[in-house]
Amino acid sequence: MSKDEFYLSKTEPNRSCFLALRDLILHQNTLISETRKYGMPCFCFKDKAFCYLWKDKKTDEPYILFVEGNPLEHPQLETGGRARMKILRVNPNKDLPKQMIEVLLRKALDLYRVV
Repeated sequence: MSKDEFYLSKTEPNRSCFLALRDLILHQNTLISETRKYGMPCFCFKDKAFCYLWKDKKTDEPYILFVEGNPLEHPQLETGGRARMKILRVNPNKDLPKQMIEVLLRKALDLYRVV
Protein backbone atom coordinates (compact mmCIF):
# COMPACT_ATOMS: atom_id res chain seq x y z
CA MET A 1 0.00 0.00 0.00
CA SER A 2 1.40 3.40 -0.95
CA LYS A 3 1.55 6.34 1.44
CA ASP A 4 -1.36 8.01 -0.37
CA GLU A 5 -3.62 4.95 -0.20
CA PHE A 6 -4.09 5.38 3.55
CA TYR A 7 -5.55 8.85 3.00
CA LEU A 8 -7.52 8.02 -0.13
CA SER A 9 -9.16 5.03 1.56
CA LYS A 10 -10.75 7.28 4.21
CA THR A 11 -14.17 8.87 3.84
CA GLU A 12 -14.91 12.54 4.41
CA PRO A 13 -14.48 14.42 6.66
CA ASN A 14 -11.61 12.20 7.92
CA ARG A 15 -9.84 12.17 4.55
CA SER A 16 -9.53 15.97 4.44
CA CYS A 17 -8.57 16.10 8.10
CA PHE A 18 -5.81 13.50 7.71
CA LEU A 19 -4.49 15.22 4.58
CA ALA A 20 -4.42 18.60 6.36
CA LEU A 21 -2.60 17.06 9.35
CA ARG A 22 -0.10 15.39 7.02
CA ASP A 23 0.58 18.72 5.35
CA LEU A 24 1.04 20.49 8.70
CA ILE A 25 3.49 17.85 9.91
CA LEU A 26 5.57 17.71 6.72
CA HIS A 27 5.90 21.49 6.59
CA GLN A 28 7.43 21.76 10.06
CA ASN A 29 10.93 20.83 8.94
CA THR A 30 12.65 19.69 5.73
CA LEU A 31 14.19 16.74 7.62
CA ILE A 32 10.76 15.17 8.26
CA SER A 33 9.95 12.16 6.11
CA GLU A 34 6.82 10.04 5.87
CA THR A 35 6.67 6.28 5.90
CA ARG A 36 4.23 3.61 7.08
CA LYS A 37 4.61 1.59 10.25
CA TYR A 38 2.00 -0.69 11.78
CA GLY A 39 -0.33 0.30 8.93
CA MET A 40 -0.27 3.95 10.00
CA PRO A 41 1.35 7.01 8.46
CA CYS A 42 4.54 7.52 10.46
CA PHE A 43 6.54 10.74 10.41
CA CYS A 44 10.24 10.60 11.14
CA PHE A 45 12.72 13.30 12.01
CA LYS A 46 16.26 12.30 11.03
CA ASP A 47 15.02 8.70 10.63
CA LYS A 48 13.50 8.54 14.14
CA ALA A 49 9.72 8.19 14.42
CA PHE A 50 8.27 11.20 16.21
CA CYS A 51 4.55 11.01 15.42
CA TYR A 52 1.84 8.92 13.76
CA LEU A 53 -1.61 9.59 12.38
CA TRP A 54 -4.40 7.21 13.33
CA LYS A 55 -8.07 7.13 14.27
CA ASP A 56 -9.94 6.18 17.41
CA LYS A 57 -11.57 2.75 17.14
CA LYS A 58 -14.74 3.86 18.93
CA THR A 59 -15.30 7.40 17.65
CA ASP A 60 -13.51 7.03 14.28
CA GLU A 61 -11.96 10.48 14.88
CA PRO A 62 -8.38 11.17 13.78
CA TYR A 63 -5.57 11.82 16.22
CA ILE A 64 -1.86 12.56 16.24
CA LEU A 65 0.18 10.19 18.37
CA PHE A 66 3.38 11.74 19.71
CA VAL A 67 6.00 9.02 20.29
CA GLU A 68 7.91 10.95 22.97
CA GLY A 69 4.75 12.49 24.34
CA ASN A 70 5.49 12.09 28.04
CA PRO A 71 7.46 15.37 28.39
CA LEU A 72 4.85 17.29 26.34
CA GLU A 73 2.38 19.27 28.43
CA HIS A 74 -0.92 20.48 27.05
CA PRO A 75 -4.45 20.13 28.44
CA GLN A 76 -5.71 18.43 25.26
CA LEU A 77 -3.01 15.76 25.18
CA GLU A 78 -4.14 12.37 26.48
CA THR A 79 -2.00 9.62 27.93
CA GLY A 80 -4.62 6.91 28.20
CA GLY A 81 -2.88 3.68 29.18
CA ARG A 82 0.38 4.71 27.53
CA ALA A 83 3.57 5.26 29.50
CA ARG A 84 5.58 7.07 26.81
CA MET A 85 3.20 8.35 24.16
CA LYS A 86 0.40 10.92 24.15
CA ILE A 87 -2.33 11.62 21.63
CA LEU A 88 -4.07 14.74 20.41
CA ARG A 89 -7.61 14.08 19.21
CA VAL A 90 -8.77 16.13 16.24
CA ASN A 91 -12.42 16.75 15.41
CA PRO A 92 -12.72 16.35 11.62
CA ASN A 93 -15.95 18.37 11.59
CA LYS A 94 -14.30 21.54 12.92
CA ASP A 95 -11.50 23.78 11.71
CA LEU A 96 -8.10 22.41 12.70
CA PRO A 97 -6.55 24.14 15.70
CA LYS A 98 -3.56 24.82 13.45
CA GLN A 99 -1.54 27.03 15.80
CA MET A 100 -1.88 24.62 18.72
CA ILE A 101 -0.91 21.66 16.55
CA GLU A 102 2.13 23.52 15.19
CA VAL A 103 3.26 24.43 18.72
CA LEU A 104 2.97 20.78 19.83
CA LEU A 105 4.81 19.57 16.72
CA ARG A 106 7.65 22.04 17.35
CA LYS A 107 7.87 20.96 21.00
CA ALA A 108 7.94 17.30 19.93
CA LEU A 109 10.65 18.01 17.36
CA ASP A 110 12.70 19.91 19.95
CA LEU A 111 12.96 16.68 21.97
CA TYR A 112 14.69 15.06 18.98
CA ARG A 113 16.93 18.02 18.18
CA VAL A 114 18.56 17.79 21.60
CA VAL A 115 19.45 14.12 21.23
